[in-house]
Amino acid sequence: MLRTVTGPVRAAAVTGAVLPHEHLRTDMRWAVGIDSDPHRWLDEEPSVTAELRELRQTDGLGLVVDLTCMGMGRDATALARIAAGSRVPVIASTGLFAEPFTDVRDEDADTLTGRLMHDISSGIDGTGLFPGVIGEVGCWGAEPTPREERCLVAAARAALNSRLPVATHGRNALALLEILLAENLPGSRVAAGYAGTDLAAARKIAEAGAYVSLGVLGLGADQAARIALGLIEDGHAERLLISTGVSRMMQVRRYGGKGYAHLFHALLPRLREAGVGEDTIGVVTHDNPLRWLTDGMT
Repeated sequence: MLRTVTGPVRAAAVTGAVLPHEHLRTDMRWAVGIDSDPHRWLDEEPSVTAELRELRQTDGLGLVVDLTCMGMGRDATALARIAAGSRVPVIASTGLFAEPFTDVRDEDADTLTGRLMHDISSGIDGTGLFPGVIGEVGCWGAEPTPREERCLVAAARAALNSRLPVATHGRNALALLEILLAENLPGSRVAAGYAGTDLAAARKIAEAGAYVSLGVLGLGADQAARIALGLIEDGHAERLLISTGVSRMMQVRRYGGKGYAHLFHALLPRLREAGVGEDTIGVVTHDNPLRWLTDGMT
């Protein structure tokens, strides 16, 4: 069973494509120690709802994973309204985002794990809505700080306690993955957000048993296609996740952005033109994200 904001959904009932790394509502305009960014937010509920509804009708969108966790302006009730209005199930998240955005001081990993487990067992921010994933957690700079390392350790421990999967964010995806693996979290429970250009590094993530999670907007469609095709050609199709990666107002179609459909309209056509068959497209867009989401439950 998948934990969505509108109630449990059987994984087998999700027959369409899954967007495993999106943001439907965020507010990261302010942080500690870095410049504010008036564009680093997304609060456009009617437009987001309309886009998801249209994608369900035109491209068979079956599920969205919202990776907006603590420190990112998450709003579980807004996610529930978007899910109900679009009729697309949405999974919400818990987790402690990168250090500048989270209220983490000197708490040890066990205390931070307790914070995550409270979300998982009692619901998000008193809403009675439960997270179905931990993430995105990771680092803001080139390498994780000691506080970010503790947040990653807490994510791994909460994942082991709850059986939920983990998604990471950060430039050094391999370093973040190593922290999680050191806590004995299986690689198959981790979606490692990858925004680099080095296919060899992406290959190492897959070889560790984790999923390489690509965002089309962050990488660009051509670069995302190059990494995806390289992994598929290397025999790692079953370790690949792809999503659009919307996180800002300017990326929504109403404001001239490419919208959540960009994966379907830009990356998937490139893969098909390169000879990737529909069976493999289905593995990447449907089977892999559902396997990642449910691996700990089996």
